[in-house]
Amino acid sequence: MVERVGADRLGPVLVDQLAEILHACVEAGASVGFVPPFTVADARRYWHGVRESLTPGGRVLLVARRDGRPVGTAQVGLAVPANGRHRADVGKVLVHPAARRSGLGRSLMAGVEEVAREYGRSLLVLDTVRDSAGERLYRAIGYRTAGIIPGYALSTLGLLEDTTVMFKRLPPLSG
Repeated sequence: MVERVGADRLGPVLVDQLAEILHACVEAGASVGFVPPFTVADARRYWHGVRESLTPGGRVLLVARRDGRPVGTAQVGLAVPANGRHRADVGKVLVHPAARRSGLGRSLMAGVEEVAREYGRSLLVLDTVRDSAGERLYRAIGYRTAGIIPGYALSTLGLLEDTTVMFKRLPPLSG
């Protein structure tokens, strides 16, 4: 189950649970903006910062749960310049390593698309490590490559990795 979580619901218990997911993902090598040493306390600080950005038209946080416990998350960035109000940024799509390969990534991305449509967005943009499981998922659900930036991000192993910038145009709602 994927749900939207507003700032009012991002309390200490959920922050701790999301920090655990983020920390586990970074420890497993996810290139999501953090490099070792990266502690659970660092992850908690990140989520406290996210809470501040969860405003209408700013950012939407999605949380995937299994058996009532958070196991994945994604964010939809809606705050763009006036000439970009048709697009949204997809960020921090995370699935706990123990819960991967179970469809949660697809469910989170379906939630991302739902949020984008609700806010009148017709274009989604994201970036991911080239040739990664994330890139394969995004390609499988209709994302296309806009380009590849060589050596864009430092990996958790300290190596520069290529980044694939991807996009997806959302079809208009029928009805």
